[in-house]
Amino acid sequence: MDERLQKILAHAGYGSRRACEEIIAAGRVRVNGQPVGLGDKADPETDRITVDGHPVKAAEPLVYIALHKPRGVLSTVDAPDPRPTVRDLVPLPGTLYPVGRLDVDSEGLILLTNDGELANRLTHPRYGHQKEYKVLVARQPDHEQLDAFRHGVVLEDGYRTAPVLARVESLYGKGAWLNLVLPEGRKRQIRETCAQIGLPVVKIIRVRIGTLRLGNLKPREWRNLTDAEVAALKSPPIDKPAPLKSVSRPERRFGKPRRSTK
Repeated sequence: MDERLQKILAHAGYGSRRACEEIIAAGRVRVNGQPVGLGDKADPETDRITVDGHPVKAAEPLVYIALHKPRGVLSTVDAPDPRPTVRDLVPLPGTLYPVGRLDVDSEGLILLTNDGELANRLTHPRYGHQKEYKVLVARQPDHEQLDAFRHGVVLEDGYRTAPVLARVESLYGKGAWLNLVLPEGRKRQIRETCAQIGLPVVKIIRVRIGTLRLGNLKPREWRNLTDAEVAALKSPPIDKPAPLKSVSRPERRFGKPRRSTK
């Protein structure tokens, strides 16, 4: 039965559907020796499909792994240098690739899978899967700084971020733990936003992707998802929650004490 090539490649573990579209657009895919383009179809049972001259293997059993990525580990399969990758932390055979990358200095929940359809669903903005983070900042934010998250900011590349659900979860010395819920996953969005509004970032921990939560996993620990967790990730997102409210404030404004008017 003919299927779109990007779907065949995704099922075979070559990445998300968008990643497979890039492979096809780069001219790396052939069917029965002939070059193909985006939108072309093939029958994986009867056609000979190759990527970079290598035959596309039959689809592997689908695997879903939740990993707590520690700081200093790359969210890639192949590293450009000696640093460890998330794939090094999960010693299972077969193809696995990360969904929802974290920068090397951040930690928290990473999903590793060979299910390209699910990867596309979790990363494409139109599906509306949220990502939730705990962020330790070195200063206690004021209302204007929190509102900057909620209204969106313009990043260095000119992109204006979507509104973020932001609240202070707890105070921490001179700083604070923030809870941020993002409807999208722009590269280094949290760090860039915090830099622009004057909140130095100490630590970023992702605690949720869609319905999947980090839970009690310690750094470097991983586990297989349950059937119920996989089904929940594949389901349409539940209605978006109401905006989060900040915790009660101390008597003084964060960062600067109020002057007496007496």
